[in-house]
Amino acid sequence: MARLSFYGGVGEIGGNKILLEDGERRLLLDFGFPFKKSKEFYEEYLKPRSGAGLLDLLTMGLIPPLEGLYRDDLATPGLWEQLRGDPLYCRIEQIDGVLLSHAHLDHAGHISLLKSDIPVYSTAVTAFITKTMLDSGKAEFDQQVCYFSPRVYECPSGLKQNVCLTEKGSQQKYQQRQFCVADIDPKCLSMEANQFWTSVPKHTPLSSSSLLAHSNCRFNLRCFRVDHSIPGACAWGVETGSGWLIYSGDLRLHGKRAQSTEQFIQEAARLHPRVLIIEGTNVTRDKNISEKEVYENALKAISGCHSLVIADFSARDIDRLLTFLQIARETGRKLAILPKDAYLLKTLRLLNSVVPDIALDKNIFVYHKTTSDRYPDGWLKNIYQDYSGKTVLAEDVRSAQDQFILCFSFFDINELPSIKPAPGSLYVFSSSEPHDEEQEIDFRRLHKWLEHFGIKPFGVPVEMPDGEWEIPEGEKGLHASGHASAPDLLRIVREINPELIIPVHSEKPDFYVEHFGDKVIRPDAGGKIEI
Repeated sequence: MARLSFYGGVGEIGGNKILLEDGERRLLLDFGFPFKKSKEFYEEYLKPRSGAGLLDLLTMGLIPPLEGLYRDDLATPGLWEQLRGDPLYCRIEQIDGVLLSHAHLDHAGHISLLKSDIPVYSTAVTAFITKTMLDSGKAEFDQQVCYFSPRVYECPSGLKQNVCLTEKGSQQKYQQRQFCVADIDPKCLSMEANQFWTSVPKHTPLSSSSLLAHSNCRFNLRCFRVDHSIPGACAWGVETGSGWLIYSGDLRLHGKRAQSTEQFIQEAARLHPRVLIIEGTNVTRDKNISEKEVYENALKAISGCHSLVIADFSARDIDRLLTFLQIARETGRKLAILPKDAYLLKTLRLLNSVVPDIALDKNIFVYHKTTSDRYPDGWLKNIYQDYSGKTVLAEDVRSAQDQFILCFSFFDINELPSIKPAPGSLYVFSSSEPHDEEQEIDFRRLHKWLEHFGIKPFGVPVEMPDGEWEIPEGEKGLHASGHASAPDLLRIVREINPELIIPVHSEKPDFYVEHFGDKVIRPDAGGKIEI
């Protein structure tokens, strides 16, 4: 009899951590970072102590107390002796792998804490994105998914307890995790793709692990590509002793690759699954905006602007970036993207030649931030070298404002004093509304910035008298959600037709109970369900 244990993603959006046990075999279905729960305790300047290893995360309930699951170098002396009285404590001898649905950190982030010999099963694109994110950013120790720096503990003279030495102190190689890709034959990767995977653009060397196929898993697995707001997303099928289990990950039916999700529905239904674990992010939404509608609405707004345009959309939403690239072409503008976006495009092109080549595309340029290092190294140096003739500075934009669409987020608008936007400039907001108090504060600041520079907001949520945030009428339709609407979710469940339905990644799981009654089993946080 198979058993599921739910350690995250219950009554919350994201943070999925699900343990599947079937006899002596075990799999994790995602192992994500719980952003909402983490924000209850931590913020930008108050973070878990990296030198404390697992202690802070376990004590604050951000990861489950499963001895044997985590990296030994993160277990401070005596850690597990302190936790064996915890109701959720369990010792796990072996994990066959993690089935990673996609690279968003709310599904992937805490893989960083797992033992390095636990393989991660994903699509090739997801594997490459996890590496790109780490190469081009400074990730905290609890978000280093693709590779990490092992910790070393020593007791310096005069101290009574061990102190953790960080990667700078330990001078060890980065350790790469074993990724097993399910959608391509790793032997068919190009030399450039293999070189990217087995090296890092940093001074510290990498102890690399070549990509493998997923055929060695003790479970019979099926990987189904689905559409989501990040490339490479997939759903998973696992054959257990109790029948097939389907795990949806995050998915939608209104994006550019809706056909992938349609095919998943058909193939999953043919397995006659015993269980469907289904997301429910947008169960209160009756309809979603399509990417085509985003393009049409944004094009209409931008066509009427005769000065600078700033486009704000989610990081790694390549579909949205390509939407604004199409608009740039049709309005005779240049799309100026940030170096991290350029690095991601360059990486994805290693796997798919359809991805635009920045060096050859006359509409794509790379924006060099005013305050960034003029003599960069690592990945940033490589980007500036690769696209030396495609780099623009603040003064280039300032002197030709009607020729640019800048791909900035809120955290990039400190460039505006150097750019000095001209009257009539436009800020097109193409992302989701605020979801918590911190984001609401950011939106108030954003409005202050736009007001200060006389930039017209378009699609930017405004605070209503009742405290709610709404997009003004006539400015909606600029964001295609990464998650299926309520009618689409119902259709997915009905057509797959599982015997049992388990809702996760939702703040309103009763939605499924209302429509499917006794077929639905609502998990409890830390609870177990026998199949």
